[in-house]
Amino acid sequence: MSLSRRMIATGFHDLEKSTRFLAAPELAPVDEDALFAGFNFSADPDLALQSLVRLIGRAPELVDLVNAGAEESEALFRLLGASEALAEFLMRHPGDVGVLQRQLRAEPGSTDGAALRASLLDAVHAGSGAAPVAGVTGADAYVALRARYRRHVLDLAVRDLGAASPTDYLPAAGRELADLAGAALEAALAVSRAELAASYPAEDIAAVKLAVIGMGKAGARELNYISDVDVIYVIDGDGLDEQRASAIGTALAAGISRAINASAPEPPLWEVDTNLRPEGKDGPLVRTLDSHLNYYQRWAHSWEFQALLKARAMAGDAELGRRYEEAVAPLIWSSSERDGFVESVQAMRRRVTQNIPAHEESRQLKLGSGGLRDVEFTVQLLQLVHGRVDESPRVRGTTAAIAALSDAGYIGRTDARALDESYRYLRVLEHRIQMVHMRRTHLMPESDTALRALAKASAGSLTAERPSADRLREQWMRTKRLVRQLHESIFYRPLLSTAANLSADEVRLSPEAAQARLAALGYADPRGAMRHIEALTVGVSRRAALQRQLLPVLLAWLADGVDPDAGLLGFRRLSENLGDTHWYLGMLRDSSAAGERLCSILSSSRFITDLLEVSPEATAWLGSDKDLVPVPFDTQWQEIQSKMSRHPRPAEAMRLIRLIRRREMLRIAVADSAGLLSQQEVGQALADADRAAVLGALNVAEGEVFGSSGKLTDMLVVAMGRQGGREIGYGSDADVMYVHRPLAGADPAAAQAQAEKIVSSISTFLQQPCTPAILAERTLVLDAGLRPEGRQGPLVRSLESYRGYYERWSLAWEAQALLRARPMAGSDALAEDFMALIDPVRYPGEVTDKDVREIRRIKARVEAERLPRGADPSRQLKLGRGGLSDVEWLVQLLQLQHAHRIPELRVTATIPALDAIEAAKLLPAADVETLRHAWLLASRIRSANVIRGGRNADVLPSSRRELDAVARWCGYGAGQGGVLEEDYLRDTRHARAVFERYFYGYGT
Repeated sequence: MSLSRRMIATGFHDLEKSTRFLAAPELAPVDEDALFAGFNFSADPDLALQSLVRLIGRAPELVDLVNAGAEESEALFRLLGASEALAEFLMRHPGDVGVLQRQLRAEPGSTDGAALRASLLDAVHAGSGAAPVAGVTGADAYVALRARYRRHVLDLAVRDLGAASPTDYLPAAGRELADLAGAALEAALAVSRAELAASYPAEDIAAVKLAVIGMGKAGARELNYISDVDVIYVIDGDGLDEQRASAIGTALAAGISRAINASAPEPPLWEVDTNLRPEGKDGPLVRTLDSHLNYYQRWAHSWEFQALLKARAMAGDAELGRRYEEAVAPLIWSSSERDGFVESVQAMRRRVTQNIPAHEESRQLKLGSGGLRDVEFTVQLLQLVHGRVDESPRVRGTTAAIAALSDAGYIGRTDARALDESYRYLRVLEHRIQMVHMRRTHLMPESDTALRALAKASAGSLTAERPSADRLREQWMRTKRLVRQLHESIFYRPLLSTAANLSADEVRLSPEAAQARLAALGYADPRGAMRHIEALTVGVSRRAALQRQLLPVLLAWLADGVDPDAGLLGFRRLSENLGDTHWYLGMLRDSSAAGERLCSILSSSRFITDLLEVSPEATAWLGSDKDLVPVPFDTQWQEIQSKMSRHPRPAEAMRLIRLIRRREMLRIAVADSAGLLSQQEVGQALADADRAAVLGALNVAEGEVFGSSGKLTDMLVVAMGRQGGREIGYGSDADVMYVHRPLAGADPAAAQAQAEKIVSSISTFLQQPCTPAILAERTLVLDAGLRPEGRQGPLVRSLESYRGYYERWSLAWEAQALLRARPMAGSDALAEDFMALIDPVRYPGEVTDKDVREIRRIKARVEAERLPRGADPSRQLKLGRGGLSDVEWLVQLLQLQHAHRIPELRVTATIPALDAIEAAKLLPAADVETLRHAWLLASRIRSANVIRGGRNADVLPSSRRELDAVARWCGYGAGQGGVLEEDYLRDTRHARAVFERYFYGYGT
């Protein structure tokens, strides 16, 4: 066999480079067959070859080890093919190559923690007493400590790589790494004591007891090969005054970090991370036990108790560390009863996927869906919930906790086994990835070459299967999917078993345990939630069986919402209406997007939930974006005409017209909730639905009135205000004006009376109760307050009456109101003539200073009189500082002043008008963007208020819960209500400054 073919068969990938290394003089005395037999053990033969050539130059005795045959050299080749960093350590310390001269065991043992402690203390010439002091200091101590530490890591890595089952050996490897880190901290503390002797008397140093409390994976004894070591320092002055004891303790702690990671000939080990201490980076580095307890009892956040779940004394004064563990234990296990626990849990869940760079998301082992953090979150939350009353889950390690939760009946045996296997598999991948360069990373490699090396390094030593990048990817993807499925299964399926009295093979929780689990997930009424779950799942019907299959996932989605209790109640009501239909549960089973949309809606929007309960068939839209596209006005009008032709009686026709409007409002809201519509598209779609309903009502009213007295006049309904701009919100009133024009030869008085009767009928038809009632309807109220003379003027005028009024009496505010006038329903010819009449009024050739002063006066009066007494102007969406009114009044003033010469300004909507203002350079682009952003955000919040609570509210909520709900609707992440609040207050403050500068002339 040629050399190239032999290299390919052995797993080399860079043949040109590796061929040059094979010709290196260092390998001249090496038997080629023995060499290639050894490479068969290497995960990355190219890496192993390069490291071997360099290492033989420092340790020539390795030639004999290679020539002794594969059985003797297996440890060498496995290590060199898996870790470049450990090979470089051997090049710095060739005297440690003896660690590789051993035969591997399929079931390797472990090194005792006490032995590791003694070895690291020996490295710095310290005794083994309770408070040892090193015999060397400075760089000599640091090098000795780090070299001894790495020698033990090397020893462990060799055993780990030789294990027949790396997943079985994983817990032992994690424990040994944590014990080794504890030994390093102990030796570093001994060095720190020795170095401190130059600054403090020996008796004072000895009087200060310092305990190093391991946190995170170090505390849980499941450490990685390379990881920050999270610690908390506790001191006891033993007779010294607190200030001096604290100064010595701080110096000791600083000395530990210096010995571990200060600059020295031997590279640093890892970072000693103290950010989990009370007050984090802002708090003192060391505290007494009483100071710790005082902080935890008075000031600690819920997440800090969750972090303490892993707390363990790992170095320093053992007695002080034991007292710390005993003191904080009751606080940990009662933390699920604290205020804010649920919010903290939800924040923990968000951190699983938060802050992952987009380019890393698909490669993350730790974060993201189905990653290590998902497993750890699931296990830790179950421990905190059930460990409050049951001591059996009170363990630190993840694998031990899974076993304890299963033994106690909180996780099914099958699920526990799958979760444990998944966690071990992901951790082994993490270990092998980090081992290569001894760097902190949680990213899967991208190249096939690196993935093949990882596949071989993570397989057992007895595995003969050729490594495959594709198989590794597939297994990793399967594991990620399984972890996500297990999260729902483990959390929620036992709740169903408890509620539905399933077989004894299923995990059954006590009522108290089930309610505690629901409370921890955000359900405010766990008993009520259990009643809903029982109602949905009890029995042997197909519906109950499907509900039992679906609810674990649906309950998780509901818990992600703002109000899980309301969501579950809504789901129960909806299911009771639709549960027997063939498509409903099937859609939820087969379309995760539909299920997630439904749960998000039910737990976040009372408005949509109310509409879905009375129109349950609309749930079918959730499975298809195509069904959520708003129906155009022309299509709605065709449907309305069809309904009117088949139902000539006014009451029947109007009920159907209003049902169509309710249906379309629901469609728009669901599409909005799914993120399919922009705020402008929402306003336009809602305006189309209102227009279709008003046109239908006008036709019904005209049919009724003309049928009794004959037709005397043409009618026109003109949309005004936000309705005219097609930028309305859910359930907004419609500002309108009514116009009529008598037919030729008709008596003007009779025509006026007929027009008034039609106008009255329109409002009645749109608002009066129907039989049967239209449930959950947001009735359309027509407001004619913007007509000439306001509420003092006639409700409807003839075209000629409008002409006479505008020629003689029109005021500046009326011209301003006409800027948004748009024909809505009625005679097309009359609409054309009316628009021609008002264009010179609303787009005047000149706006006098008197007109501008009048508009400013009215705006100031509106601000003074229409804001609710005692209201905070900064939170008022419509009339408040920098709100909708400020932006619209400034835009309309500019339209009055410039639309005559700039036709692009002749638009009824605010955003297109702002675009035209920017294009014409009437305002700086930055100021226009400030106004645009504030207006859109205020409009979005206004809609969100209706969607969330089902009622109009022009105020930015103050309640954290309501604010969070509104923030989610506005596109913010969960728990970001405060961010929305800050954004709104800032944006509207800036918008108000722009408004005052150009509207009132301040600062210009």
